Amino acid sequence: MALNKLKYNSLNVTPVANKAISFDSDPDALEATLEGGAMTFISKSTASSSSTISFTSGIDSTYKEYMFIFKDIHPEETDRNFTVNFSADSGSNYNVTKTTTFFRAYHGESGSPATLEYASGSDIAQGTGAQVLMNGIKNDDDGTGVGFLHLFNPSSTTFVKHFISRTNMMQDNVQNFEAGIAGYCNTTSAVDAVQFKMSSGNIDAGTITLYGIN
Repeated sequence: MALNKLKYNSLNVTPVANKAISFDSDPDALEATLEGGAMTFISKSTASSSSTISFTSGIDSTYKEYMFIFKDIHPEETDRNFTVNFSADSGSNYNVTKTTTFFRAYHGESGSPATLEYASGSDIAQGTGAQVLMNGIKNDDDGTGVGFLHLFNPSSTTFVKHFISRTNMMQDNVQNFEAGIAGYCNTTSAVDAVQFKMSSGNIDAGTITLYGIN
């Protein structure tokens, strides 16, 4: 997925009275200074009754942003949460301290309930436990969850590590459930591994794909 560069020659500029407008002598100078962005595939993991899916390589200083895409995440047991945690020691421990927020919207197949709210029971305040990304996924044959997680500048040794996630799932009580999660890993150590798992039981099926973003 590439971003198109802004072309100087395609800009239409209307002079404003009593305002000086200066242009670079090279009409393509602006275009030349802009670089297109891209998502670069790093790796893909496919669950098959997997207790965890861990990414212990590929998360380094190469990119300032990483994106995980979740497709058809299906739990082995019903009404289970899909979670994430982070490591600062190459995957030996997944216990980085986090502070997060969790918003949710849900709507039942029957038309009710229909709610948008902050879910204080799914956030973390300076805790090391796993962060919930999908809440109560149904394990019927057609029950799954999808979404993504962005992790920003994980190799920084100066700043905390922010992340943002958006997910949608068929919940156990037969309703559509959408979640918006954001937070930061409160460490100045580099985050170099990420692990996904269910709150109980295995990830029966689904894929997680990791991309680096320029």
